[in-house]
Amino acid sequence: MSDNQAFAKAQQSVAQSTAIAIQDASDNLRNLSTITTTAIGVALAQLLATGDPKYSKVIEEAQKVMVKGAESYADIGQKSAQILKDYPS
Repeated sequence: MSDNQAFAKAQQSVAQSTAIAIQDASDNLRNLSTITTTAIGVALAQLLATGDPKYSKVIEEAQKVMVKGAESYADIGQKSAQILKDYPS
């Protein structure tokens, strides 16, 4: 295998790895969305049924989880893009 072929394979491997990292982050965000949406729905139903303010706290915490998940997704995307930009071409 020539040096050029090895380098091209290494580039391809880095590109695939970053794509997988972004896909995993996307899956994580989707799963967090499902979990937090369900938690918010249940908490809202309980809040409406009981009027107990403790369910408002659950809703706030679930929303924070979703915000953190979105921040993590953005961070992984930016870092993956930077890795690709910095990789020698």
